[in-house]
Amino acid sequence: MSVIVVGEVDGNDVKEISQQVAAVASGMGDVIGIVMGKGISDAAMKLSTSKIIIADDEALEYYDPVKFTSIVAQIVNQNNATKVLMGATTMGKDLGPRVAAELGWGYLGDCLEAGNEGFVRPNYAGKVLAKSNTTDSVVLSIRNNAYPAGESWSGSVENFSGEIPDSGLTTTTIENVGAGTIELTEASIVVSGGRGLESPENYDEHIRPLAAAMGAAAGASRAIVDAGWVTHSHQVGQTGKTVTPDLYMAIGISGAIQHLGGMSGSKFIVAINKDSEAPIFKVADYGIVGDLFEIIPLLKSKLEN
Repeated sequence: MSVIVVGEVDGNDVKEISQQVAAVASGMGDVIGIVMGKGISDAAMKLSTSKIIIADDEALEYYDPVKFTSIVAQIVNQNNATKVLMGATTMGKDLGPRVAAELGWGYLGDCLEAGNEGFVRPNYAGKVLAKSNTTDSVVLSIRNNAYPAGESWSGSVENFSGEIPDSGLTTTTIENVGAGTIELTEASIVVSGGRGLESPENYDEHIRPLAAAMGAAAGASRAIVDAGWVTHSHQVGQTGKTVTPDLYMAIGISGAIQHLGGMSGSKFIVAINKDSEAPIFKVADYGIVGDLFEIIPLLKSKLEN
């Protein structure tokens, strides 16, 4: 059977999460990769699937759910595919349910495990791992860092020859996060700050420099996002982004259930909080009870030396 992998491009390369999804799909059947966008042909050819279909068109310069959903559905139908996999990225979380609805299939989001034996995904903020053994056709999104990336491919490439539909959606602005910025969902290290920082100035003074020194992405709790200290793109949690880095540092974060739902899958969790009863310590592998304004400068000093 055929399995479709929707790949995403970042600059001149394929996103790491897409290579991880390709590795997951390799054990499920004949894998066909799809990459959509404008001027992405060279990057798209790096996707680790045995066959790659490239939709490179002026009309696909920006993500458009109407156009992207239609292209994926057309390729699925042309190849009699039974599964569609993609990363649980910002795009994937939007596109996946739309593709499932278009095809009349089921949808399983944010999977930690996927294979012919079944699919495992977290429920109830990660307190329960639910396993599905569906035999029906299904669309899946895979959480970042759940699998190693796939190896380079040695297959065929073809251009998408189907129809790109018109869309009433228009992209009005694009926010550039700046050179060197590490995207939260793709980071191997995440340093997050919470209300314990006391002010937005302290976030900029302590969290961002520490993250930069560690080569990490800077995250935040919902409390300080709602307070306007940082933008929503920094938010980790059920209503923000789900991250699964090798190391997650929670600084001045109490550990509300909403936040835990977005980071409890991290391989190692370090918590710094002056409240020894903070819920974050229940999930932390390492905990420091103390004043973050004394601890963070010490950490930065050690890293710089």
